[in-house]
Amino acid sequence: MTYAPVPAPPPGPEPSRPVRSWVRSAPGTHAWLLIILATSLVIAFSSQGLEQYLLHRTSSNLHELDRHPVQSLLLSAFWIENPASLPTYVLLFEIVHARVERGIGTARWLLVVTTAHIAATLVSQKVVLVRIENHDASRRMLHVVDIGVSYGLAASAGVLTYLVPGRWKWLYAAALTAFFAVPLATGGTFTDLGHAIALAVGFAAWPLTRGRRAWATVRAYGK
Repeated sequence: MTYAPVPAPPPGPEPSRPVRSWVRSAPGTHAWLLIILATSLVIAFSSQGLEQYLLHRTSSNLHELDRHPVQSLLLSAFWIENPASLPTYVLLFEIVHARVERGIGTARWLLVVTTAHIAATLVSQKVVLVRIENHDASRRMLHVVDIGVSYGLAASAGVLTYLVPGRWKWLYAAALTAFFAVPLATGGTFTDLGHAIALAVGFAAWPLTRGRRAWATVRAYGK
């Protein structure tokens, strides 16, 4: 019987260089954070007019998806609408993204968050289009600001389920499902729908967590 090769575990910790060790253990997460820091600074120091232009130009709304589909899907993952929320995202990236990246490897982590970001964006915007065509939503929704990193976070949060030890994973999964399902079930927006789709992608990524001593790796770097 043959087994598919699995990614090598992340580099071990370097006690003499804790910051370098921490960053090297989840390079994708920290590269993403660095880009978000740069774009947030651009927004923070821009005039109101330039800020609105950048937010709309980099959105994955229906207008931009129609004109620049690949560009809008890519750029929308590197901007957040409110730079003041950056510390919160830094914390979430370290708690969620970094742990998942260490647990399943950078390539697999990137596959999950990319798939979730694209799927959640396209499906949620398709729903917006149908609502506009049925006159259930304003045509202004064609140009709505649709940027951010939350779809990727929702997907990673789903994957994290399989890295939690023992029965705790089911309690975590139930709480996570409720967190995203309640807003959707109580008159949620297209963003709430996108979060639910991204979470489903994360849950569906269970096969990518097999064959790894995932929790040992997560625990080693996540203390």
